[in-house]
Amino acid sequence: MNTLSVWALPFIIILILTVALFKKVPLYETFTEGAKDGFKVSVNIIPYLVAIIVAISMFRASGIIEMLETAFAPILSHFNIPADTIPLMIVRSLSGSAALGVFSDIANTLGADDYATKLSAVMVGSSETTFYVLAVYFGAVGISKLRYALCVGLLADFIGIVAAIAVCNWMF
Repeated sequence: MNTLSVWALPFIIILILTVALFKKVPLYETFTEGAKDGFKVSVNIIPYLVAIIVAISMFRASGIIEMLETAFAPILSHFNIPADTIPLMIVRSLSGSAALGVFSDIANTLGADDYATKLSAVMVGSSETTFYVLAVYFGAVGISKLRYALCVGLLADFIGIVAAIAVCNWMF
């Protein structure tokens, strides 16, 4: 399996180049055209990325996450949900890097064997950065009506978090 994984990418690249040569596709021109399109997409999504970064910074700086943590801790402890995971539940839908930062804080503070660390790891793996996906991908293709996609994405995040809690309660 290790040999297969080492040779998979070079094989795919050689296959694409071979097919392109047989079809007489101008390789360099096609590549540079795709690179130009990629750069245009990158420039188009900058406002959406800035908006997400500002929103995350506002959440962290305002102390709202800490207030929610203290407010919901008694209720969540009834369901065996550590208060340390509340910031992760909030931030995960906004940004993957922010969620990984929160997860790193939890793991460094509590240790790898702590229940909150294990629950956080499962939460990170079972949910998506909904707002990031909507902002970047929908913004890149010009979709502006996000209502149903946002509802489904947040519902999927909620179900992922609930499933992570159920699985961790069952396994740990």
